[in-house]
Amino acid sequence: MQKFFSNKKLIILMILIIVTFGLLAVTVNIRDKKNTPPVVQQVGNDVVSVVGGVFAYPTNAVKNATSEFSDLYNTYSENKRLKARIGELAQNQAKLEVVQDENKKLKQELKLNGTLTDYSTVNASVLSRSPSSWQNYLTINRGQTSGIKKNMPVMSGKGLIGRIIEVDKVSSKVELISTNNELNDKFAAEILGDAKNTTGVVSRYDSSTGDLVMENVNSTKDIKKGQSVITSGLGGLTPRGLYIGKVYGIKKDNYGMTNSVYITPAAELRNFTVVTVIKSSVHGEN
Repeated sequence: MQKFFSNKKLIILMILIIVTFGLLAVTVNIRDKKNTPPVVQQVGNDVVSVVGGVFAYPTNAVKNATSEFSDLYNTYSENKRLKARIGELAQNQAKLEVVQDENKKLKQELKLNGTLTDYSTVNASVLSRSPSSWQNYLTINRGQTSGIKKNMPVMSGKGLIGRIIEVDKVSSKVELISTNNELNDKFAAEILGDAKNTTGVVSRYDSSTGDLVMENVNSTKDIKKGQSVITSGLGGLTPRGLYIGKVYGIKKDNYGMTNSVYITPAAELRNFTVVTVIKSSVHGEN
């Protein structure tokens, strides 16, 4: 007991704590008494604030230091990630330049002015779309004066929607890929696979499911749901690489003889107001 009280620092600390709580209690009791001198309340508030600040300062300092360290670490991590990304982009850019240079040289050697993937585009607005043939045809505000020619493919958003079938001076008629016209021109297509691509023809539209149907498929062995489908460029009317949609599933015909691949179209075929006409660069195609 004597050793305990001989510790002056501990005694002083206990006195400060007692005085602090005492002043706090006095402040609470006299807060609502109008006859209490304001000076007493002010002194009590000031002492409580000072003592509270002394105890709160180390806690706040640690908290702020932790927060600053966390922000600094996050900034460092993000900076490291961005630097790695910049390195990847630079490498990809270098690869692209090499491929473009090789492509240019090969075309010069083969005396080609264009390849199946070369094309330019013309944007157009939909002028009219008859309710009676909503899924079959529409008219756009671009024609011969804009360089539009028959059989040019047409896209909307990110997917193929049809082909030009009639061209006037300032307008053109588009036959949609969702048409029920059995005599319409088909689209040669291919399904992109890991090992090899599968070719076929997008020949019709299933209005009950909203899917495009790809027939004349050479093999369905390696076809999986979710694979991308693009135009193959075969046939000479459509450049290669135009996005059509993704594989939804495989079904046999009514006789169970051949398989058809059902494709979820990339474009919204029921509603669009702006389209893009694809002008192929290969001689003899447009």
